[in-house]
Amino acid sequence: MIGDKVIPKPHHTAAAEGVFALLKDKVRDKRVAITVAGESGAGKSEIAVELARLFEAEDLRPLIFQQDDYFFLPPKTNAATRKKDIKHVGLGEVNLALLDEHTRLFKFAPGDKIEKPLVIFEEDRISRETVTPADYDLLIAEGTYTTLLSHGDFHVFIDRNFEETLAHRKARKRDTLDEFSERILEIEHGIISKHKRMAEIVVNNDYSVTWVDT
Repeated sequence: MIGDKVIPKPHHTAAAEGVFALLKDKVRDKRVAITVAGESGAGKSEIAVELARLFEAEDLRPLIFQQDDYFFLPPKTNAATRKKDIKHVGLGEVNLALLDEHTRLFKFAPGDKIEKPLVIFEEDRISRETVTPADYDLLIAEGTYTTLLSHGDFHVFIDRNFEETLAHRKARKRDTLDEFSERILEIEHGIISKHKRMAEIVVNNDYSVTWVDT
């Protein structure tokens, strides 16, 4: 997404280092997809960026797919649609099937080009960009629902709920935090919290990292 503010803090770096330590020996000599999921404001983008930096330091070329680019509607239009009908909130807002297909292509058809959506936040529109998977060694797909991607190899879940991420959401300045926004976050919490059990790696509330036998 063009126009998003991603500024990793030390705790994001620490979490990324923990994830990296668990995965660095599992991604060599193979094309893998890592997903980073969690609630709004949990630090998905920041941890994904830091994780990518760590892989780059090991001479691996990471590509990041942001779930935010795969919403059916651009962000401001989507927010207005939610206000008209709060039942719009949820999995149906996102083209997860397309994101999963692009993840599959990255892994199994690296010579093909992928034309993916690209959100331009300030203009409230969805453009397109072309990526060539062969230019990269591994994929990091980050976003609220990315644990559900069937072509993800390793799933990271950030175990922080919407009440614990209030300060982070304010810093990102992407949403107006009012009573309606809190209702949206509660709905998302009801969906996303169930995904923790599907993850192999959990970033705990204190940003420590645990490998989980699923």
